[in-house]
Amino acid sequence: MERVIIHVDMDYFYAAIEEREDPSLKGKAVVVCMYSNRGEEGGAVSTSNYVARESGIRSAMPCRQAKSLNPDAVFLPVRKQFYEEVSDSVMEILRSNADSEDAFEKISIDEAFLEITHSSDSDFERAREIGMRIKEEVKARERITCSVGIGPNKLIAKMASSFQKPDGITVIRTEEVRDFLKPMPVKKLWGIGRV
Repeated sequence: MERVIIHVDMDYFYAAIEEREDPSLKGKAVVVCMYSNRGEEGGAVSTSNYVARESGIRSAMPCRQAKSLNPDAVFLPVRKQFYEEVSDSVMEILRSNADSEDAFEKISIDEAFLEITHSSDSDFERAREIGMRIKEEVKARERITCSVGIGPNKLIAKMASSFQKPDGITVIRTEEVRDFLKPMPVKKLWGIGRV
């Protein structure tokens, strides 16, 4: 049986939750910062929504630099415990769609792998249906979106989930892997950085 792996990645997770909690933030640049003990003068960006990213704001950037790029952005402090509660709810949905408890792997607060080889019967079209169902369940329960990548292994599934962000789904069958990877720069491979 050919393996089928799903990678689910929540879209700008912390900022999406903040938008959900305060609808007046929709359409504005939202930046969630992990402030240091120096208050708002120190710290780094945890995440930002896509409006803020258009200004060049990125994760791990100093908050002071982010403010200089977009002084009109809404800057909010991280609410880790609250985000973890939302994560637990999302992970419950994902876990319930995996082939088994062992076929579920949470890799961060906002992303996980699920093996669905048996439930999809190694059929990538059926896997797409499962991926769409997951997206709908997450949106219905938590009112936030996720991007889904489906592939024959974790690497391809992880890369596929980033391919059509936000709120996308990308399916890469085994025979499509070479064509999917060929145009990508090496730095796009999961786990490979500048070094």
